[in-house]
Amino acid sequence: MSEHAQGFAAEEFDAVRRLFDSMLAADPRYSAQVAAYHQGVKVLDLHGGPDIAADSVTGVFSCSKGVAALAFGLLVQDGLMDLDATVTRYWPEFGCHGKEMLTVRQLLSHQGGLVGVPGGFAMEEYNDAAAVAAKLAAAVPLWRPGHAFGYHALTMGVFLEELCCRITGGTLQSLYEERIRTPFAVDMYLGLPESEEPRYRDVLFDEDPSLPFIDPEGIVGMSANVRAGNLLTLPNMRSIRAAGSCSGAGVGSAAGLARLYAAASTGVHGGQPFLTPQTIATMSQEQVWGIDRVFSAESAFAVVFMKAHARMDFGSAQAFGHDGANAALGFADPAYGIGFGYIPQRAEEGGTVGRGMQLSTAVRKVLLGQT
Repeated sequence: MSEHAQGFAAEEFDAVRRLFDSMLAADPRYSAQVAAYHQGVKVLDLHGGPDIAADSVTGVFSCSKGVAALAFGLLVQDGLMDLDATVTRYWPEFGCHGKEMLTVRQLLSHQGGLVGVPGGFAMEEYNDAAAVAAKLAAAVPLWRPGHAFGYHALTMGVFLEELCCRITGGTLQSLYEERIRTPFAVDMYLGLPESEEPRYRDVLFDEDPSLPFIDPEGIVGMSANVRAGNLLTLPNMRSIRAAGSCSGAGVGSAAGLARLYAAASTGVHGGQPFLTPQTIATMSQEQVWGIDRVFSAESAFAVVFMKAHARMDFGSAQAFGHDGANAALGFADPAYGIGFGYIPQRAEEGGTVGRGMQLSTAVRKVLLGQT
């Protein structure tokens, strides 16, 4: 396998290509895609390694939350969703056990204390958001709602899906497909069609026997639903990726993620963005920052979206997006006018030191003239 990336990089972004080449040369098992748009024009679309091709798609895990949040933003933009209304305005059954006054804004910024339920969810419930939503509506929060925050790894998508259904009578996946994915030709799916299956490549991961014990009834175990098994296996199951849970079952390419965020924020190839600057400002404004109750580490969230901070330094203060459990990354950065996507085939270390964020830094350095 060549140690050099395949694909396209605009001349001024050659430093990003060189960095990607160095990553490929350093690890013969490394396979990944990286892509970027600048002011609506594709400037980078590279892939390399033994397990991926230009047209490959694979699981992006919690990048799916960012994808779903862009679609949910249309409900806010259309005036159908008031983020400062109580959740019970749209979902009356939610109003029990101290959740009565929780706002949609608080729920969607990881403040609800509903990271899971005692006993966890069965594997088949990953594709039954309505059933999981009913359990969450009846659940006692793990902390006083609105008084702490912690990452809702598998339930955030349920909240988005249930609220969309209550408002429109349809699924968030259908809203995304009809108003974003199809019209903007985005290679990123919340529900992979059978016709696209030949392009799917399994997520690869290393089994590590040294991993510490995770108590399934602890806050981390509940958030990751460890009773149902390893989250990294989920998109490799056809039934899971076909249903497209907004929490983490999205499938796509790095070029698809980059195009999606560009289409939302700058428009692509001269077209208008599908979200207005006001909607972006509303959805991407930081809501919480500090020590995450689940991670016991620094985190920052807007409405669903991750915000950049020292541990996850993917962009400017204006940037908004989401990473995935395999270190996939998609975001928009209005300060630089970019949409960015990165997807490794093998799950790897994420965060500021990860390859995806090193590549995102390299893109910004080009735009700052620092290469």
